[in-house]
Amino acid sequence: MQYLHTMVRVRDLEQSLDFYCNKLGLQEVNRYDVEAGRFTLVFLAAPEDVERAKEKSGPMVELTYNWDPEEYDGGRNFGHLAYLVDDIYAACQKLMDAGVTINRPPRDGHMAFVRSPDGISIELLQRGEALEPAEPWASMENTGTW
Repeated sequence: MQYLHTMVRVRDLEQSLDFYCNKLGLQEVNRYDVEAGRFTLVFLAAPEDVERAKEKSGPMVELTYNWDPEEYDGGRNFGHLAYLVDDIYAACQKLMDAGVTINRPPRDGHMAFVRSPDGISIELLQRGEALEPAEPWASMENTGTW
């Protein structure tokens, strides 16, 4: 058995691509417009996984966009997506600078949570050992739910 992808339904494809690609740093690997089913599938991978994802052997996120408007709630029910980052503080600062709320700041130098525009919880984990606690993160409170 091999992990392939996690599917996330999105309400606004462009807004979601801006978040996942421009802000979080994933890259688009494949896109399928299915006219008969009236939906678009966009497969994304972390930069380190792009080559394997192109061969359909690397982990991906599948954004599913239904062309007819639908409301999705409870995006947190399935859990969260998790990504390793080289510098948790730099990753969180980049997201904050792009207007993303850090719901659970990396106070411990190891873990943070943000949410996508569709309310999907995304965990960021420091690669290797936790960084030394540092401000402003060490004293930053949680915002909302994560």
